[in-house]
Amino acid sequence: MKVVIVGAGSVGSSIARELLAHKHEILLIDLKPEVIGRSGLRGAHWLVGDACELTTLKDAHLEDTDVVVSATGDDKVNLVVSLLAKTEFGVGRTVGRVNNPKNDWMFDDSWGVDVAVNTPQLMTALVEEAVEIGDLVRLLTLQTGVSSLVEFTVPHDSHVIGLTVGDVEWPEDSTLVAILRDQAPITPSRDDVLDGGDELFFVTTIAAEDQLRALLAPDSLGGEQDPASSEQQENHSAGNDGFDG
Repeated sequence: MKVVIVGAGSVGSSIARELLAHKHEILLIDLKPEVIGRSGLRGAHWLVGDACELTTLKDAHLEDTDVVVSATGDDKVNLVVSLLAKTEFGVGRTVGRVNNPKNDWMFDDSWGVDVAVNTPQLMTALVEEAVEIGDLVRLLTLQTGVSSLVEFTVPHDSHVIGLTVGDVEWPEDSTLVAILRDQAPITPSRDDVLDGGDELFFVTTIAAEDQLRALLAPDSLGGEQDPASSEQQENHSAGNDGFDG
């Protein structure tokens, strides 16, 4: 895969290093020629120039590029590069770095951005993921304002333990795409049984996040009840012990 990375600072260089390790073809574009020598990136191609200029992007042969990553510290540059890559060169995939969270709303398909990476938001999500067991954590926004990648770590007392993936009535606009169990990823099937400590990863619309959160909440049985709960309800004429439906 050919990837063009605009901005060879710490973020751009780190991305390039990882992609080079996975044997991808990398071209970095930066205004400062001195970054080449201090980057330590072996195997990368370089182009010194202003990526906001069409001539520079033509020299980079963006028409033959699979992915363009705009990783500079300037949101204006990242937006312009994404827009030019999409509209002038038809690049199939653009990734834009959001430096100022206030600008997050602009990083969508109207500016040619397929995936917006909000670094402060992502760092916050990773912190929350480490400490928030039993709550839904947004990891990444895909096509801003449309969908997201979210994670839920199943608590060891969760009502979904013992249910299969097919038993749970997931929200219509949410898809379980992976289960991480004992540090090993699993492609979910209807027959997979959910267990405490499982990390569930969903692609969901922003609007459906609340539905998913409600479904997985400790006080929701998602339409299912265990025998103990059923017996408890039979012994109480009120028929309601704090659970929703």
